[in-house]
Amino acid sequence: MRVMLALGGNAMTSRDGGARPEDQIAAARVAMAAVADLLTRPEPVEVVLTHGNGPQVGNLLVKNELAAAVVPPVPLDWCGAQTQGTIGFLIMDALDRALAQRGVDRSVATLVTRTRVDGADPGFARPTKPIGRYLPAEEAAPLIEHGQTWEDRGARGWRRVVASPDPLEILDVPAIRVLSNAGYVVVAAGGGGIPVVRDDDGGLRGVEAVIDKDLAAALLARSLDVDVLVIATDVDHAILDFGTDQARPIGRVTTGEMRAHAADGQFASGSMGPKVEAAVRFVEQGGTRSVITSLQRIGDAVTATGDGPPVGTVIENT
Repeated sequence: MRVMLALGGNAMTSRDGGARPEDQIAAARVAMAAVADLLTRPEPVEVVLTHGNGPQVGNLLVKNELAAAVVPPVPLDWCGAQTQGTIGFLIMDALDRALAQRGVDRSVATLVTRTRVDGADPGFARPTKPIGRYLPAEEAAPLIEHGQTWEDRGARGWRRVVASPDPLEILDVPAIRVLSNAGYVVVAAGGGGIPVVRDDDGGLRGVEAVIDKDLAAALLARSLDVDVLVIATDVDHAILDFGTDQARPIGRVTTGEMRAHAADGQFASGSMGPKVEAAVRFVEQGGTRSVITSLQRIGDAVTATGDGPPVGTVIENT
């Protein structure tokens, strides 16, 4: 069985959101202990890991802001590449440690990964994805002069907005497949991948954009013929009527039922919405099943069968 595990960027920070180096190292060790437990189960499993990078890119953006009057800001595609390297390094070290503690010899590799998007995607003309912190107008001005798009958000200040185009192709799938087939646990497409477009001459170039990491995970999973996509988050299930007295967890569900819930506005666009969309897309495009659940339950989510109670929110075609 080949499994794709999509970890949120907050899985690499402390519970209170702290992103100091020591916070990220500690969080990576907790996350990789759960992955190592999955890899040491009796059932043979091939694992490909992907991860978010929101808090880490946020830190780089603050550095951009503070130094904008002195050095040019680093573009978003560079931020994505840098965080893929840093988080991948933390994951490799943490997973190597966890596997060694369990007496398992398994190689881990991180691949800097590019994701192709459409240069004509409407988001580039009308960027709407807010990123980073709010700034007063005078601090946003140097960044606007460097070509960034910022919006006046009233009393809270100015905030940067960027495009969030749909991922079309994970360009480095062949290399990921070779490593996975050779027995490596591969870390790839971090942060949704580095956004690139193909120019008329056939060349590729990075662009200022943010790709949803869950949608990219679903695309990568189908490209690698993954059996199960597990989206690890901070809750055990997706919830209907969240925040009300009628709140209830979603167990086993079909893609049609999940799309109906989404159409009813059950899932917030900034949190559970993209996870649900990614999980449904994966199954609709041929995946066996997808699961949304907490990091601590990923092992049971992967190995659970349809005969028993569902572990997490399990999405299937039937």
